[in-house]
Amino acid sequence: MAFTFQINNDIKFKYNQDLLNKANQYRPTINYHSVNATSLGNLNKITNSLGGYNIKKVADISELPKHSFTQDEKVILDFGDHYVGRFSMNIKKLGSPMDAPLFPKFKFAEMPVELAEDSANYKGWLSKSWIQEEYIHLDTLPTRLELPRHYSFRYLEITILGISSKWRVFFENPVVTTESSVDLSKVSVPKLADSEITKIYTVGLKTLEGCMQDVFEDGPKRDQRLWLGDLRLQALANYATFKNTDLVKRCLYLFAAMPSSDGCLPADVFTNPTEIPDDTFLFDYSLFFVSTLADFEKFSHEKAILNDLYDVAKKQVNIALKQVSKQGELKLDDTYPVFIDWSNEFDKTTAGQAIMIYTLKQSIALARLVKDPETSFYKEKLASLEKFTRRHLFDEKIGLFVSGNAREINVASQAWMVLAHVFNDQENQKLMQNTVHQLFPIKNIATPYMYHHVTQALFEANLTDEAVELMKSYWGKMVQLGADTYWEAFNPEKPEYSPYGSPLLTSYCHAWSCTPVYLIEKYLLER
Repeated sequence: MAFTFQINNDIKFKYNQDLLNKANQYRPTINYHSVNATSLGNLNKITNSLGGYNIKKVADISELPKHSFTQDEKVILDFGDHYVGRFSMNIKKLGSPMDAPLFPKFKFAEMPVELAEDSANYKGWLSKSWIQEEYIHLDTLPTRLELPRHYSFRYLEITILGISSKWRVFFENPVVTTESSVDLSKVSVPKLADSEITKIYTVGLKTLEGCMQDVFEDGPKRDQRLWLGDLRLQALANYATFKNTDLVKRCLYLFAAMPSSDGCLPADVFTNPTEIPDDTFLFDYSLFFVSTLADFEKFSHEKAILNDLYDVAKKQVNIALKQVSKQGELKLDDTYPVFIDWSNEFDKTTAGQAIMIYTLKQSIALARLVKDPETSFYKEKLASLEKFTRRHLFDEKIGLFVSGNAREINVASQAWMVLAHVFNDQENQKLMQNTVHQLFPIKNIATPYMYHHVTQALFEANLTDEAVELMKSYWGKMVQLGADTYWEAFNPEKPEYSPYGSPLLTSYCHAWSCTPVYLIEKYLLER
């Protein structure tokens, strides 16, 4: 967890105003749609749902104006699906003159389990200011209440914390004005013979829509910023669905415009109230700028973007290669850590070596396109990395890659080596067969981010049945537990797991989780 939470106050950044201007040229138009709540519900205990809760419908939303509320009474509104946007509703009173303010609490929830949690009990390391609760005093009624923040939610619980005993309140016309830079109605779900895969695709599409805002956000509930690792995966999913290349351009230019003084790209950037680079740097995230640029060029063939950004991508490779010995061994330290996944319960050295190879291959392909005279230098570096990898990191007796001084065996090492294509196709298939037999079910991994790479490695190794089975047991399990959109973190063995110690802080609509749409389009659709 510490790898994603750095404080580097002494970092200095360089701003390239020309690139920032280009980023702003691609600022998207936000689409707005008004969506009414669909029903009233009660929090209900149930098995086979996240945290053991769901919302049981008790009435249509048309019944809401017929009910009045007084001290300590509450109501739960269900909007029927997950939405990102701003909430508004009419509030009226009946009875004596308004001799005191109305004091309601609004609690927004992506999943029912959030409504079962008391925010007063939260003691986690992330700021509780992210919890989607609002406490408001209203001095005059009637009014059309319009909350200023945007929320990521399906459910809204309204509780009357304070009201005069001389009058009661009524609620009418609860609406969310949704916000997204894409329009879900303009993308069709492909026809698939497997209904479970179809549902997995549909939920992935909804997840991606919610995260495509002014930039590719990592999650609209919390953070609400642009991360390079998330961007790489979101862009791939976007090419398979919405095909909004302008938003990818905007995000690439934003990163390129704000490197540190030595040219290293931050892991994430803020865009409100203005463009600000974060003081967090991750080895693999910086390299994924190369991947995102290479994937974009492959999809769009827009050489102008490549010409603008190639030098920035090349700089990330040069910085990363400083961590590689003459023998081709990647040697990382805590000053520039590799992320791979949240969990720190496995050694990440070999996976980092594979990502170095993976991105260096992409960089060489870009170098050829721009006719970089130093292309041969990078090819030599690639050869030394692959030579070291085959000689020293692969254990032929067990048929798996090892990692670190303790020669640890973990699934991340195998997945990334397959994706880097250090071996040929036949050897890759055998490697992933050994992975399935020796390392499944997966342990110490609880994010769709890493599960994506394992699943794609199975597809790349031509183990399609195993890849589909993993997709169903992971993303399909979230659907079974009530997901309208995919979650930031999920451990099938411990569904209630939260990296922050509370579902109130977990994002249940998260960018790096949307990739089934990409995997299905790339590997399962008939060509």
